[in-house]
Amino acid sequence: MITRRSLLEAAGAGAIVVGAGRELSRTFAGRAEAQAAALNLPSQLPEGTRREVVLDALPGKKPLIKLSYRPPNYETPVDLLRGAITSNDAFFVRYHLADIPEVKAETWRLSIGGDGANGEASLSLDELKQLPSVEVAAVCQCSGNRRGLFEPHVPGVEWGYGAMGCARWKGARLKDVLDRAGLKNDALEIVVSGTDKGAVDKTPVFIKSIPVWKAIEDTTLVAYEMNGRPLPHWNGFPARIVVPGWTATYWMKHVSRINVVTKPFDGFWMKSAYRIPLGKFPIVARFASQETAVNTPITEMVVNSLMTSHANGTTVKAGGKVTVSGIAWDAGYGIHTVDISLDGGSNWTGATLGEDLGRFAFRTFSYGVLMPTKGNYKIMARATNKIGQSQASMLIANPAGYHHNVIQTLNLVAA
Repeated sequence: MITRRSLLEAAGAGAIVVGAGRELSRTFAGRAEAQAAALNLPSQLPEGTRREVVLDALPGKKPLIKLSYRPPNYETPVDLLRGAITSNDAFFVRYHLADIPEVKAETWRLSIGGDGANGEASLSLDELKQLPSVEVAAVCQCSGNRRGLFEPHVPGVEWGYGAMGCARWKGARLKDVLDRAGLKNDALEIVVSGTDKGAVDKTPVFIKSIPVWKAIEDTTLVAYEMNGRPLPHWNGFPARIVVPGWTATYWMKHVSRINVVTKPFDGFWMKSAYRIPLGKFPIVARFASQETAVNTPITEMVVNSLMTSHANGTTVKAGGKVTVSGIAWDAGYGIHTVDISLDGGSNWTGATLGEDLGRFAFRTFSYGVLMPTKGNYKIMARATNKIGQSQASMLIANPAGYHHNVIQTLNLVAA
């Protein structure tokens, strides 16, 4: 029989369950926040991303920050980006499609042709290695790096700071590979495709094009080595396209086919994806054949820097000097200065630049910050390149969350 007493007892039990649920939720939230702090994740990342990411090791990789498993999207923790060169096992992993076959070196072939070529050609890996080799140190950075820091948030993989790395890439010049088939005078774009594919047939195949003028630059490669070793599986084995200065969307992994075309390629990943509003960014290199009246393909990276020596909110000892350090990079015009501000950007002082590994590579920098008293210190770093481009002071909004290069502020606590 239902009585007033039984109703009150039931209500009390329900309150206990609700209370326990709230306490459990707070516990999980606390653990997630502690994990986010341990991984040095930016506070601007979406709450769901901060709660769900974990460190996970793919075969051959150190534990990286897993944002998704299928397709695999893993970013490099900031503390593994302290040097000018990123080790192979710490290099970020980015895929659009879920089906990534293991490619065997002995059976792989690269085919070259198309209506803009004089003929057809095919190369094995051994034949590719017989072409004159070139090595270039270059930053490979996902176009959406720092997308998770956009406010308001935009859709896509919510990357923090680590969808990038710098390696020494070795391979044959793409122009030497193209010479095996020959280019017609009206060749306009070079279309590259790999071997990964979607889980369902309706998924657009990941195919990209590069303007001929960029494809035949001496530094654009079909690379088969990374930091003196064969490319890791997760970074494009046995060969990938390397386009120094341009974002990684053009760096086709597991490349298997190169088509030379005489008309603009209109595949999904060119026509609809990886585009930015026309005229919003200080871009020099244009992909004119792919431009419209309102937007243009993303091409070169914008000048940027990242302090990597300390996690945000790190406690340091008061009464002395603390050296902060990091990396700076751009599209290949070369880093001219990295300046540091301790007063919110009113005054700037030049940091010391490290070794120059080439115009496409990370350039390290360091600066000694005096911390005479206890308190909070806000340190800003701003990179400027040799053609006068500097990092943005305010976010440049765009629908896909590209080109986030707002000046970073590092908070240190002197105690």
